[in-house]
Amino acid sequence: MMRNSLNARWRRWINRRIPRADSQTLSQKNIFILPTAAGVVYGLLLLVMLITGINYQNSLIYLLTFILGALFVGAMHQTHRNLSGLSVALVRPGEGRAGDDIPFVLRVTAGKDPGLGLSLSVEDSSVESVHVSAGESRDVLLPVPSAHRGYLRPDRIRIETRFPFGLLKAWSWLRPSSAGVAFPRPLPAPDAAGTVQDGSEAASSAPVAGQDNADLRSWREGDMSQRVMWKRFARTGQMIVADWQGEQGSPHWLDFQAFPGVDAELRLSYLAWMVADRVQKNARFGLSLPGDTIEPDSGSLHGERCLRALAVWGEQPPRDPDGQPFGTRQAENAKAGVSG
Repeated sequence: MMRNSLNARWRRWINRRIPRADSQTLSQKNIFILPTAAGVVYGLLLLVMLITGINYQNSLIYLLTFILGALFVGAMHQTHRNLSGLSVALVRPGEGRAGDDIPFVLRVTAGKDPGLGLSLSVEDSSVESVHVSAGESRDVLLPVPSAHRGYLRPDRIRIETRFPFGLLKAWSWLRPSSAGVAFPRPLPAPDAAGTVQDGSEAASSAPVAGQDNADLRSWREGDMSQRVMWKRFARTGQMIVADWQGEQGSPHWLDFQAFPGVDAELRLSYLAWMVADRVQKNARFGLSLPGDTIEPDSGSLHGERCLRALAVWGEQPPRDPDGQPFGTRQAENAKAGVSG
């Protein structure tokens, strides 16, 4: 309990000291430095050497102890200088499929001193051995792990260096305010009839009285059970599915409501697959979501726009005070917008 309380107070102190921003200039106010495990052993060795020199009054041991101590102090100054004056900015938040690493592009700019032996990391992902010459910039692609679709904003991006000897580590954080996007992971969609119709097609698609408007075909995995002709199955043992023309919406529309009885997240995955399929075929299509409609168009840019709409549907952009790390999807979003 006490440990959790201390961690919470530490996080609040860090958040006040390093507010959310898409760029951060490192200085004495936000750079932290501590010995590494090797540095602690090195310091203990110096202490033992000093005690030995005092005990035996040996000038050579004194000399070696002070030289090695001066080396430690010099390493401390150099490690701090690697970060001092360094600027880190988020150039482009990433986009990609949920469950994959989302690439975030960061720009590291050195001040009057070069940044040597830098590493940028978030959670289990890191980029090592980044060197930036004095007064120059370098773009670094940092993969950020994602778990769910939606907005993706790392809580902290750590910038660290242990150069030159690995005896000390200096670090700071960038707490970006902009969020990337994780698209729904596409899943092959079953055949389903949409409910959206183009005005020009509504009249031509209306059923004619006395005409058989059903297309009969064999059952395929993913077909809705409501479309199976169960009486015929009872007589013949064959799984036959009826596609009623009167139920078909416009083929130009991808419709959220076309999958009755299916979980909202699964619907979004189906639609993501259908978007990718239409883009690959260079087909014209629109997207109909509860509360959001994208008019029919074609091309990769249109496909990316539709994928973004699927990714953030039902989501709230992360807020600065209460931003959750690695996305903001809430459990209740899975229940929103689902009907029959």
